[in-house]
Amino acid sequence: MYEVPDQTGKTIVVTGANSGTGKEATARLAAAGAQVIMAVRTPAKGEAAKAEILARHPEAKLEVRRIDLADLASVGAFADELTAAGTPLDVLVNNAGVMAPPDRHTTADGFELQFGSNFLGPFALTMRLLPLLLRAERPRVATMSSGTANFGRINFGDPQWERRYSPNRSYAQSKLADLILSLRLAEVAEQRGWNLLSAAAHPGYTRTNLQTAGASLGREKPARGWLNNLGFLPSQAAEQGAEPLLYAAADPGARNGEYYGPTGRFGLVGPAGTATITRRARDRETNAELWALAERLTGTRLPA
Repeated sequence: MYEVPDQTGKTIVVTGANSGTGKEATARLAAAGAQVIMAVRTPAKGEAAKAEILARHPEAKLEVRRIDLADLASVGAFADELTAAGTPLDVLVNNAGVMAPPDRHTTADGFELQFGSNFLGPFALTMRLLPLLLRAERPRVATMSSGTANFGRINFGDPQWERRYSPNRSYAQSKLADLILSLRLAEVAEQRGWNLLSAAAHPGYTRTNLQTAGASLGREKPARGWLNNLGFLPSQAAEQGAEPLLYAAADPGARNGEYYGPTGRFGLVGPAGTATITRRARDRETNAELWALAERLTGTRLPA
């Protein structure tokens, strides 16, 4: 199991910290000495996860705060609270997400749910927190993408899937957008001389509630996601699935603009290592257009 380096004295925000890879990352970062702000949509679930982590690591420094990435007002309120406190932020871990709800849903701002929650919300949060991050000595932004980004395309003609919604293609688009966010931010950091590391990760095929929560959205009974029907594929628990994200967030060997994922069978399981970046995430024209679209839709932009 990957051992997280000493994080004593660091303040880290982890979105989606109450379950799956987010909870595992929170536990291990806190066990390594970090003060972790658990950014969750439902505070009661966050407090329950906090209690579980404290049972494992009694010395953990944890704080639960509410954020709904499907609501830009909530993102703004969360960022404003941290900014008012004035404490430098060492690491932002963009982990939370929703996967392949069978029907089209929208966010509080009218965005298609996956594009809004998985990409636009994290984009806005990153832009809003960059001033705090840049006050830290060695700040990082670690963003969770997915292996499905390899199959994604940015549908500029209908990015909100208003005409013909596809659960899986919409998810793949949102995770490709996350990867582009990470790569573009790394590029900006180099251009501006910021001491900021931006890296992305993917968990391979990790067994969490992500597969069932999205598939069950809007349904009276719990549903199985499409991945659950591929029983022949190798899979792993959250303990290992969180390791590429932990590497991106905390390891001294992580590099700006890199992408990390499992290195075992089919890239779905195994120890964390460098992952291949799809050529679609390196298209400069696409990346610039997506960035401009995200700025316009969220009303946020890079600090001057």
